Amino acid sequence: MSEEASSQDGNGKVSRVIRVGTRKSQLARIQTDSVAEKLKELYPDIHLEIVAMSTTGDKILDTALSKIGEKSLFTKELENALERNEVDLVVHSLKDLPTTLPPGFTIGAVLKRENPHDAVVLHPSNAGKSLDTLPENSVIGTSSLRRAAQLKKRFPHLDFKDIRGNLNTRLKKLDEKNDFAAIILAAAGLRRMGWESRISQILEPEDCMYAVGQGALAVEVRARDADILEMVSILHDPDTVLRCIAERAFLRRLEGGCSVPVAVHTQVKDSQLYLTGAVYSLDGSNSLKETMQVSIAAGAQSSEKVDEQVQRVGVTANKIPGAVQDEAEKLGIELADLLLSKGAKEILTVARQLNDAR
Repeated sequence: MSEEASSQDGNGKVSRVIRVGTRKSQLARIQTDSVAEKLKELYPDIHLEIVAMSTTGDKILDTALSKIGEKSLFTKELENALERNEVDLVVHSLKDLPTTLPPGFTIGAVLKRENPHDAVVLHPSNAGKSLDTLPENSVIGTSSLRRAAQLKKRFPHLDFKDIRGNLNTRLKKLDEKNDFAAIILAAAGLRRMGWESRISQILEPEDCMYAVGQGALAVEVRARDADILEMVSILHDPDTVLRCIAERAFLRRLEGGCSVPVAVHTQVKDSQLYLTGAVYSLDGSNSLKETMQVSIAAGAQSSEKVDEQVQRVGVTANKIPGAVQDEAEKLGIELADLLLSKGAKEILTVARQLNDAR
C-alpha cells in the first residue's frame, strides 16, 4: 500500500488504519458495515474508517438507468478515490461493477451471496395479491429492462413503468402515492435493510431470472496492494465466486450491460456448476435461453500455487484453485457463444437501439 495510515490507541499500541469507501445510501452503508465487521473480527488490530460519497447514479434520479449510458454509474467516484489513495478498499454490490474494471483495480473478495432473486413489494392496498392476481393494467414499477422484459412476457395483463431512487425512496413512492400497484426490487437489499416483511412474493427463475452478480457483495482494491488483497481474500465464498465468474464471463462475452435485458440463474450442486443464461427483446416477446454445466470437482483437492496476478472477469481469488475458476469462466463464455450462434446479438442490438430511441 502506497500511503499507510496508522493510529495509536490509549495503550500506545499502533494499529493500521484502513479506509473503506462506500456510497452514502442507507443500504450501501449497511452492506459496508457488514463487511467492516467481518474484517474487524478477523483482524482485531486494524482500525477501519468508513468514507461515504455520492456517485453519478445517486445524483441522476430523473432518468432511467438504462438511458444514462454510463457503465460505472455507481462505482466511478469510488474508484477515483481508490486511485487517489483516499480509500484502501471499496464495498460494492457486485451487480453494479462492470465486467471489465479500469486498469489497476481488482475485485479482491466476493462474499457469500444473499438470496439473488427479485421480490415483489405490493402497495398496501393490494395486500394478499400476487402479480398473477393484480387487476388488468396495474402499473408495476421497476428501473430494470431485464425485469420488465421477462415480466411483460410472463404477466401480459400488467403495465411496467420506470421508478428510480434508492430503496427508501422507491418504497416511499410506492406507499405514499397511488402511481404503482407494486414495485420489483432485489430480495437481497430488502433483507439487508431488515424489510423482509415487505416481500409479498419471491420471483422464481421461471418468472424472472436475476442480474449478473445480484445478491453478492464485492470488495474492490488496487491490484498492486498485495497486503490489502491478501487481507480481504479471506472473505471470498468459493461457490459464490465460481457462480459470479461464470455469470460475469457470460455477460462480458455478450457485451451486455444495464442497457440490454440479460438474465442468469446459477447453482452449485453435486460438484457441478450450472449456468442458465438468457437474452430478451425489450417487450420480452423475443428471447433465447439455454443452460450448460461443468464439473468443478477436479480442482477442489488441487494444491496448485495460484498466480495472484491473474484476474478472471475482474476477480482475483488466490485461495481458490485456478483450474476451477478457469472452468467457471469458460462455462460463461461457451454459454454466451451458444446464444450468439442462435441470434442473441441481433436481439440485443435491436433492444439497445429501441432503448436509445425511447
